[in-house]
Amino acid sequence: MKKNKLDLKSLTASKSTCEHCHDDDGHNHNDTGENFTITTYLPAIISFIMLMIGMALDYFKSFPFFDGYIRLAWYIVAYIPVGLPVLKEGWESIRKGDFFTEFFLMGIATIGAFGIGEYPEGVAVMLFYGVGELFQSAAVKRAKGNIKALLDLRPDQALVYRDHSFVAVSPEEVEIGEKIQVRVGEKVPLDGVLRSEKGSFNTAALTGESKPDSLKKGESVYAGSINLDGVIEIETTKAFKDSSIARILDMVQNATARKSKTELFIRKFAKVYTPIVTYLAIALTFLPYFFVENYVFQDWLYRALIFLVISCPCALVISIPLGYFGGLGAASRNGILFKGASFLDTMTKVNTVVMDKTGTVTKGVFKIKDLVKDQIFTEDEFMKYLIAIETQSTHPIAKAILEYKPEGEAYKATDVSEIAGKGLKGIVNSKVVLVGNKALMTANQIEVPKITDTIVESIVLVAIDGKFAGYVTIADELKEDAQQAIQNIRAAGVTKIIMLSGDKDSITQEVAKQLGIDWAKGGLLPEEKLDEVEKLKKLPNMKIAFVGDGINDAPVLAASDVGIAMGGLGSDVAIETADVIIQNDQPSKIATAIKIGNSTRSIVWQNIALAFGVKVIVLALGAGGLATMWEAVFADVGVALLAILNAVRLQKINWD
Repeated sequence: MKKNKLDLKSLTASKSTCEHCHDDDGHNHNDTGENFTITTYLPAIISFIMLMIGMALDYFKSFPFFDGYIRLAWYIVAYIPVGLPVLKEGWESIRKGDFFTEFFLMGIATIGAFGIGEYPEGVAVMLFYGVGELFQSAAVKRAKGNIKALLDLRPDQALVYRDHSFVAVSPEEVEIGEKIQVRVGEKVPLDGVLRSEKGSFNTAALTGESKPDSLKKGESVYAGSINLDGVIEIETTKAFKDSSIARILDMVQNATARKSKTELFIRKFAKVYTPIVTYLAIALTFLPYFFVENYVFQDWLYRALIFLVISCPCALVISIPLGYFGGLGAASRNGILFKGASFLDTMTKVNTVVMDKTGTVTKGVFKIKDLVKDQIFTEDEFMKYLIAIETQSTHPIAKAILEYKPEGEAYKATDVSEIAGKGLKGIVNSKVVLVGNKALMTANQIEVPKITDTIVESIVLVAIDGKFAGYVTIADELKEDAQQAIQNIRAAGVTKIIMLSGDKDSITQEVAKQLGIDWAKGGLLPEEKLDEVEKLKKLPNMKIAFVGDGINDAPVLAASDVGIAMGGLGSDVAIETADVIIQNDQPSKIATAIKIGNSTRSIVWQNIALAFGVKVIVLALGAGGLATMWEAVFADVGVALLAILNAVRLQKINWD
């Protein structure tokens, strides 16, 4: 089914519809609201209190009035807060033609418990199930944002020139060909061409390019870029709905539509388990009529109802969500947020990790990497000449150079002028100093060493009094744990690690070589990244986790089997689209997420085996009339408690 085009204009802060909602178990967890408050748990609390009071009254028998219809009414009232939603779900499933669901079986079993007079059991089963659902929903809601994250990405207004002044209007109201103004630090609201003489823009969110983009008059500027230098004017060339931001958000939506939903095991199992136990209970009620003497319908109905109570999948439906909840909790304490239990499972199957470069394995900030100088000057002297000139520049690279703090008194520069597209020229200590690229050196007949042609990083060349004096390279720094992250990912069972980046290919290849990454490709636009991942997905037995942080990564995050976003410095839309959020931006947490997924899956299957084993034994006893309601309680609630205790073990494991 084709998705409707994303209507950005219609988004409002109050709207809580999410196009990228992953339902872990087929339930709708999106109706409970944005925050979990005491009212969320109130139905379960009421049922629990009434159940405890009722059981106490039953045990002590101090109140003769608590009998008959009064006792029945008390437990019905206790049952309704947790039971009614499940019964409604069961009814809705039946209306859609799906009779045999866990809701149906739990409804029949608990009503059956009431039918044979075991009212506390009926309430307890529903209460356990309700609490398990709340835990699951709370974990999902805690990790998942809402559509308001998208709103933060959209420019709130555009300053458009009308009636001899700039007025603030909605970006959607700006027409093609109008002139807009963008101040320092503001996002460019629409695509257009630069009408100011020059401009410097942070385009990392759109292209992944770590180097700020310096543009001249007449060059294209894209919506979503951040203006870094001075007040600029732009002539719009596209309407907002056709801008780069709108296009990327639309790609996110469509990529999300291609994301397959993951069903929890219980849903699949219930399609087989529920009809089997239902038909067995019916058979247990009526078939003995043909095989036993003195058949008493009430006795066999009683036995069948006990059978149904025993077969109620409470231990199963609670062991699974609580097992996953334990994994979600363990991940959270390690700075990792999963947007649903299903992604813990998917992480165990990942065999290929594809990652962005800037902001993922690198810090996304400029630093001086190398400094090469003529022997005539000391390092501090060389840097003082360079800093004196760069002090007059507002270029982002200049800011990285100015972070260097040489010893001694700073030099002063005079007569500093900018040579367009080449660099700066000025006088320092009565010496002519040139700072810029190779074109600047060539224009001034400065001979530059050939080794500079092989340098992949951004390079700043320096000449003093007509002679080449040296250079500095500016590069994005690797994160402290980047090397260890790659090693840990391989140790966790990942066979292939790939890097896809919007940064230039030479820099991407250099970083990939440093980290020992299998294959890398740079210079990619958002749609090209998506194409590369789509190609990988077509290969046999591929399970891909993509790791990124920018708006440009959002389509790929949505299209991959597991999307992992850096939550500390990552863009809001990437975080919204991803399935897993690494809160502290450490790539080493990728391997931790895989380990937690493996341990969680192991414990969940242990719980399933426990529940199955006990159920099979007690069901056989129940069918033979050897099991009473006490055994039924153990097979149901007791096993559920054991499963909970097993799930708690996840909280004690050291993942480092």
